[in-house]
Amino acid sequence: MKTKISTLLLLPFFALLMLTSCQQEVVDITPPADSEALSASSPLTALMSSASKMDGSKDNIIDNASCLSIELPVTVVVNGLEIIIDSEEDYKVIEAIFNEFEEDDDYLEIIFPITIITAEHDDIVINNADELKEFVDECKGENENDDDIECIDFKYPISFSVYDVNFQVIDVITVENDRQLYKFLKRVKNSEFLASLNFPVTMVLADGTEVVVNNNEELENTINEAKDACDEDDDNDYGDDDFTKERLDEYLQICPWVVHEFKRNNQDNTVEYQSYALNFKEDGVVRMRARNGDILTGTWSTRVTKRGALLKLEFDTLADFTLEWIVYDIEYGKIKLYEEGGNRIIMKKNCDVVIDITKERIENYLQECLWRVARLQVDDVHNEKDYIGTPLKFFANNVVKIRLNGEFVTGEYEIGVRNSGFFLQIFLQDRPNLKLEWLITFLEPGLIKLENENNRMVLRRHCADGDDDINYIDDVLLTWEWEVALYQDGDVNKTEEFFMYTIDFLENGWIKVTDPNNGIIDGNWLAYRHEGLHLGLHFGIEAPFDDLNHRWKIAEITQSRIELKDLNANGEIERILVLEKKE
Repeated sequence: MKTKISTLLLLPFFALLMLTSCQQEVVDITPPADSEALSASSPLTALMSSASKMDGSKDNIIDNASCLSIELPVTVVVNGLEIIIDSEEDYKVIEAIFNEFEEDDDYLEIIFPITIITAEHDDIVINNADELKEFVDECKGENENDDDIECIDFKYPISFSVYDVNFQVIDVITVENDRQLYKFLKRVKNSEFLASLNFPVTMVLADGTEVVVNNNEELENTINEAKDACDEDDDNDYGDDDFTKERLDEYLQICPWVVHEFKRNNQDNTVEYQSYALNFKEDGVVRMRARNGDILTGTWSTRVTKRGALLKLEFDTLADFTLEWIVYDIEYGKIKLYEEGGNRIIMKKNCDVVIDITKERIENYLQECLWRVARLQVDDVHNEKDYIGTPLKFFANNVVKIRLNGEFVTGEYEIGVRNSGFFLQIFLQDRPNLKLEWLITFLEPGLIKLENENNRMVLRRHCADGDDDINYIDDVLLTWEWEVALYQDGDVNKTEEFFMYTIDFLENGWIKVTDPNNGIIDGNWLAYRHEGLHLGLHFGIEAPFDDLNHRWKIAEITQSRIELKDLNANGEIERILVLEKKE
């Protein structure tokens, strides 16, 4: 939370204090009340000084000391791997190396010389481990009370009026960060001058909430109320994994949690339990939704011990989850559980997951907007390309329609129940793959996952209404006729294959392509958003446009030019397609 800088920028106003007999530059103001003046012994001066101390806990995974911090960049050797730490984000790299293997002995070696920053914002060069140990030994132990207040900060800049002994202003000082504030207050505590803080001042709490204070009394009360209101995380680890029981309970109940990794007794069971969802209730009941839609009920409880925070799970019919787990790491939206013997769970928060699936809830979700067939794998063959630009629309009374060449073709759908869970079947002419009995394994407002045996289907919701970017893309495409200005396939330029073709994007997702002989090629298109903006194009099997059947990433779009890219799994460009307005 603390702001850190490497140099002190206080204005050289102290020399003015020696020249108080020269009154030409003195500004007469109303003298401040005694309660508004900061003095060497005032409690507010001490509180402000503590709040401006350097917080050294963020890099405890390196130096094991909360009263000092190592100036970055620094080179360290972690479990034999040399890495350069040049930002606070890199502390996660160290933790990831430590957490790679649970039963190994972790070690970290610092490459000297380094510069440390003390709690008083002093920079000191350290040449070896023995010198560093002397400073570390002066710090208090893990989670012991110290003078550093980390739960509240000043929102900079702030300013002070500096007075002579007659309470006449001799300077106004602007302070930009914690280092400057601490050094300024040190002068106040040394009785070198009197000063008062110029209000209003904004304070920032640990959760980001801002509080405006208007006088010394409000400021002192605000700091006192906030100073113990957060976990200062003064342990020798990275991350806030030392929650109190109350905070951990509240965190678990905030949303459902989805299993992303699972290991039990040194056996990786991720494939078996991935996408299982847990919902922690305040009455100690946990409800788990299995991948087949089954709902399992168990109990949960937490406690905090010398080993850290513990989460106990008990299920009558699910022994793999039944264990008291150590909560060994908590990140934003992620919880990692561990227990000796090769047991590990990683869960991610997902507030959109629905634990209690009902037929009515499935129907309601399906009838929201259009649905894209994002994935369709049947008998190890990927068929999703056949559905590019052809979304589905579900209606009441078991009616489903698919949009083809600008028109909706009508079919039926059925939602049923089996012992394994809810299933979905879609009956559309010439679409036999959709007719399979699909088990609904995952359901949230924008995503539905379906399975049967070795087959997989994923439906993603498409709601264009209210999306300004999609509406803009649609308007541009519909306004003009287009031609292929560039088609680059790897190192091969194939643009000339599309010479004299005219592409016309029409309402309701129909593409009409006119060839040089005035022949017509029909196709389908859909602009949509998913991890960026995309344009789905499908021209059937007609050459040369069959080569353009793809969900293209929109790299750039103007009123007269559209640049599309096909990226591989590594983010590298494999193909480029540029459409330009036809003159």
